[in-house]
Amino acid sequence: MRSRLAGVAVALVAGAAATSFVAPVAVSAPAPAAQSSAADGCYTWGRTLSRGASGDDVRNLQIRVAGYPGRGARLAIDGQYGPATEAAVTRFQRAYGLAADGIAGEATFAKLYALQESDCSPANFDFSELNNCNADWSGGKTSAAGAKANALVTMWKLQAMRHAMGDAPIVVNGGFRSVSCNDAVGGAPNSRHLYGDAADLAAGSQGFCALVLQARDHGFGEALGPGYPGHDDHVHVAGGGDVWSAPDCGM
Repeated sequence: MRSRLAGVAVALVAGAAATSFVAPVAVSAPAPAAQSSAADGCYTWGRTLSRGASGDDVRNLQIRVAGYPGRGARLAIDGQYGPATEAAVTRFQRAYGLAADGIAGEATFAKLYALQESDCSPANFDFSELNNCNADWSGGKTSAAGAKANALVTMWKLQAMRHAMGDAPIVVNGGFRSVSCNDAVGGAPNSRHLYGDAADLAAGSQGFCALVLQARDHGFGEALGPGYPGHDDHVHVAGGGDVWSAPDCGM
């Protein structure tokens, strides 16, 4: 786990758009409430959240439980605490041995604080892993802020996937690409990498097939692996689209 920076900062996080990328949202610090947890370096929730709640605090929660929507589903990051968010919170709670009631309270937030870094990335993934193209996230098919926001959601999905696979490291080979970076590697002109919501994974200790099959349970909209043209040496996962193909893995 990367070292955690001290201090309290207000993070820039992102919400989901109804189109092809997650729109960035500037988040102000929530008003003090009855929560007794100490302030967190990334984001601090100030109230218990449950079905019917709405706001930026719900949106922040949705980003972090985006990897728990249920098989084949994707969680809308819209700031509305509806049945799908309640179900995702319940799965997150169950995954970490918490009381699984679908209500995000002190115990749920404490686990999230333990999992997130001061830049709001999850403990076992880093923005740099999702961008070996350029430092400022520009030049893709969405804004730089949108691409980075999408990468944040992708990292939280990978964190959920990693935990489900016994917390063995998942090796990320790349993520966001500008148009020029994408052209240089021969990427598809409509690649999700251009939006920042895709990641390419190495086999690691899990193996390609285990990774590609697991992706469907953790909020990804597409997964490509062995047997799909050009994907015998990596697994591609992405938030958008609806493509699932890894013939050598039975998918």
